[in-house]
Amino acid sequence: MTSPGRTLHTPVCIIGAGPSGLLLSRLLRLNGVDSVVLERRTRDHVEKRVRAGLLEQGTVEVLRDAGVGERLDREALVHEGFEWRLDGAVHRMPFTELCGASVWMYGQQEVVKDLLDARDGEPGLHFGVEDVRIASVTADGGRVVCTIDGQLTELTCDFIAACDGFHGVGRQAVPAGELVGHEVTHPFAWLGVLTAAPPLSPELIYAVGDRGFALQSMRSPQVSRLYLSVPPGEGVDDRSDEQIWRELDLRLTGGQGTLPTGRILERVMVPLRSFVAEPFQYRRLFLVGDAAHIVPPSAAKGLNMAVADARHLAEALTDWYAHGRREALDGYSATAVPRAWQGQQFSASMTTLMHAAPDESVFDRRLRRARFERLLSSTAEATAFAEQYTGIARR
Repeated sequence: MTSPGRTLHTPVCIIGAGPSGLLLSRLLRLNGVDSVVLERRTRDHVEKRVRAGLLEQGTVEVLRDAGVGERLDREALVHEGFEWRLDGAVHRMPFTELCGASVWMYGQQEVVKDLLDARDGEPGLHFGVEDVRIASVTADGGRVVCTIDGQLTELTCDFIAACDGFHGVGRQAVPAGELVGHEVTHPFAWLGVLTAAPPLSPELIYAVGDRGFALQSMRSPQVSRLYLSVPPGEGVDDRSDEQIWRELDLRLTGGQGTLPTGRILERVMVPLRSFVAEPFQYRRLFLVGDAAHIVPPSAAKGLNMAVADARHLAEALTDWYAHGRREALDGYSATAVPRAWQGQQFSASMTTLMHAAPDESVFDRRLRRARFERLLSSTAEATAFAEQYTGIARR
């Protein structure tokens, strides 16, 4: 039975203990600003939730500045390029050589573990809070009602940060007419598998051919993450393990049988969609990460865009509490929304480049191939691509 209610106050109430919520709390803590973090799931679920694994250079620098980069620097795989495989032909994209930036392969769940370890013993982090409700948002603060440790609790706060994902309560608390959502569902989906097998190549492989798209990624030298483009509506269990491995080998090696195989640890079906909410703030409520924007996984921008949001909001809140200045807070959307659209543009460009639309004509296919030829033959085009891929174009 729920105990009688109580009222608590915190400067910042953060809804969601994913990477953006935990990072925001960590950065605020380092600058002397307290927060409470409310997470619907259990800690075990959050730590084991396998998601994106490619970190841009700017993201790595933020994590280092937050004091959670030690294990990342020790264990992450640093990549300076990747492979395009176009109809079987191999072309390397040496993005570090082109623009001076690298990317790191390090799973989102590892980032979450590092952030949780950094705050072990600190108060204000609550898991299993399933009934979070934003009761009010005004020009002066907010009220959040939920059950914490079996006790009905009203949290009053100066600010609310919604880091609770696309389906969270944060964006839903914005009154109708105060926010506009822009959304596109792409006519593609990815069947992803996590497998106990070493990667075919030490760098990522983006394979494009008549059979469709495939991606080889990795989580470690012993664990691979692989994706197949499949028709929308296909079920996650429609193909047997043998069929998946056969199709991956056909798309990645041309059917040579050289793709390392192993036990499939996890399957996931990933729809490819894009979403941006505008603006990213309403009074004292701020949208961060997936609560504000969703990108297709084609360019691995989702986690990196969420980290950028958290960093920017942390700086704005710190400026408010340290100096009483509200310009950065008032300008959060003005800064974050254009940056989100840059991430959307590159993600959409990668998506359409690598996938044949269901109704693609011969003319459209030749246009896609012409885009590839330009990208592979022009240093200027390749450099611009590398700047966007590594994220330095959006910093």
